[in-house]
Amino acid sequence: MASAETPLAGRRIVITRAEGQGGEFAARLGALGAEAIEFPTISIRPAADFAPLDAAIARLGEYDWLIFTSANGVRFFAERLKAPPKDLRAKVCAIGPATRRAVEELGLTVDIVPREYVAESLVEAFAGEDLSGKRVLLPRAAVARDVAPEALRARGAVVDVVEAYRTVIPEDAAERAREIFGVRKPDWITFTSSSTVNNFVAAAGRKALAGVRVASIGPVTSRTLREHGVAVDVEAPVYTTDGLIEAIIAAP
Repeated sequence: MASAETPLAGRRIVITRAEGQGGEFAARLGALGAEAIEFPTISIRPAADFAPLDAAIARLGEYDWLIFTSANGVRFFAERLKAPPKDLRAKVCAIGPATRRAVEELGLTVDIVPREYVAESLVEAFAGEDLSGKRVLLPRAAVARDVAPEALRARGAVVDVVEAYRTVIPEDAAERAREIFGVRKPDWITFTSSSTVNNFVAAAGRKALAGVRVASIGPVTSRTLREHGVAVDVEAPVYTTDGLIEAIIAAP
């Protein structure tokens, strides 16, 4: 039986975060009594071609803003950077606490963190900034939403979007899905991005979620789930893994 200390006792909860990135989330769920099942639906790979990113880094002193939308983007940017920039004049925007920590570990100061961790909130965060003619570098995944760059360009910014990494479906995803959902269904599955949703459906199929409650990290992920015909049982009030845990605990 669940207690105040272990409110998730006995619950089996699936984590779909990228390979090697679900450990902390799993540990928090475990501390609350849950059985955390890691089922990565994303595998992070280097950019298909680093030339555009390398060229942008070579001109780093020309940029007014650096925008990072994930810790993965920061990691691959840092690997290509090779040394901390000494003449960086750009201000830095980071979406979310994990991305902010990754930026600060590079020795850089984060000037803007959007109130919510989605592209629309990023655009709102720049409402007080004069972006006319300002140069913006956005290193990110090969496939991502264009909400932020398009909105910043509409404000007059010159935005360079460069591929820093790619996301692919792990080779064993379909087999792993059969192991997890084929016999004893988990109680919950958590989705932390649209990519986790798309890759799960590609690997396991929507029907694998029959009888499993679905927790979404935020409105963009929820919209993707519904586009696949998947009902969302809870959505995190704050778009973080802690928010996901809060939503699951509060679920009736």
